[in-house]
Amino acid sequence: MSTLENPGVVALTQRLIRFDTTNPPGDEAACVQYVEQLLRAAGLETRLLGREPARPNLIARLPGRGEAPPLLLHAHVDVVPTENQRWSRPPFGGELVDGEVWGRGAVDMKGQLAMMLDAVLRLRATGTPPAGDVLLAVVCDEEAGSAAGAKFLVNEHPEVFAGVRYAIGEDGGASLGLGGHVRFHPIVVAEKRAVWVRAVLRGVAGHASRVTGSAGAAYKLTRLLGAIDGGGLGTVLTPAVDTMLGELARVLPEREGRRIAAFRADPADASALDGFDERDIRYLSSIVQHTVNATVIHGGTKTNVLPSEISVELDGRVLPGDFGTPGFLAELRAKSGVDMDLEVLVEGEQMPQPKLGAFYERLAGVLREQDPGGVPIPMVTTASTDARLFPQLGIETYGWLPLRQSTGTSYRDMLHVADERIAVEDLEFGAHCFHELLRDYE
Repeated sequence: MSTLENPGVVALTQRLIRFDTTNPPGDEAACVQYVEQLLRAAGLETRLLGREPARPNLIARLPGRGEAPPLLLHAHVDVVPTENQRWSRPPFGGELVDGEVWGRGAVDMKGQLAMMLDAVLRLRATGTPPAGDVLLAVVCDEEAGSAAGAKFLVNEHPEVFAGVRYAIGEDGGASLGLGGHVRFHPIVVAEKRAVWVRAVLRGVAGHASRVTGSAGAAYKLTRLLGAIDGGGLGTVLTPAVDTMLGELARVLPEREGRRIAAFRADPADASALDGFDERDIRYLSSIVQHTVNATVIHGGTKTNVLPSEISVELDGRVLPGDFGTPGFLAELRAKSGVDMDLEVLVEGEQMPQPKLGAFYERLAGVLREQDPGGVPIPMVTTASTDARLFPQLGIETYGWLPLRQSTGTSYRDMLHVADERIAVEDLEFGAHCFHELLRDYE
């Protein structure tokens, strides 16, 4: 066994941030190799797999006691660009200022990777094997679709995940306000699936001085945009969201709990949420419907010429379950009521309905033990991560980022923005939670 000293979760976070892994282009090799050298020096079995040398993925294994099945921890090291953002400090400086580590990736998700690494290295250094083998996958390319990262591993090397039943990745964190009366610890149990679509609307061309009415492409565009103005295609209360709302109604103070209960009873009536912060209302409204938003519009060549064709790109997000892309497209056509051609640009992997069994309860139990004042809840997230890929191998996936967040800085407010940073106490809290989980999970 190696006696290599664990740098500690704060120093690890700083070091990881200092690798510029902006995607595109990625160039994650130096960062991934640093982690591999760290783990190999600690005596872990490591393996690099990738489509190209500049974008490797690391698989490392820490042997366990054999009392539980192998557990997958997965983390990506690529980060989103910092261009056109005003940063107060160098985005890849990894500076420690006033008890916070600053830099791109501090939250998404090099800080969480540092928590995982710290827990693994602590167990190794003390000679304490985890309950089962811990498989750590450090991957590239999550921020641009995962083709060179987790998707490559799942499709080309599924054998490395043999025996794994559960996986933990990004998201979660203490990020729900709901009046600020309770410190929540959301555990992500499911994600919405991306269905990006290009709608092409065609109409009568000609001189713009003449009335076209319903025959014009611009008229059809107006109808389409008006139809999706509310952001969704009708309400659907999935089992995971129903469980989440029921738990929120139970633990919130009476007035706030009544609002959630009323919304749970009739998700189509968002007015039941009046009184909550607008961000919370938008989030809750987004997880009870398949959403669609117009993002990019192309059409027309000159002010006085009616366009014969207008295209609009739509960001669709589909709730977990059995609702497929054909159903989404059919509902979009029905709601808009206009003739259009629909081309699917991106179709994310479909996540099954989650199972909130013994492993979920263990994740919640660790949070209750380490923060008795906090309340763990299941959460469905509106975006997608690498977690959407591993269920294809029969692995239950969870987003688990243990944060106490007593500084007032919201986890979600730090995603993909300037001045991204994470508190030292949150890093230490999260690393300790991961250590406790790995030492004893079922």
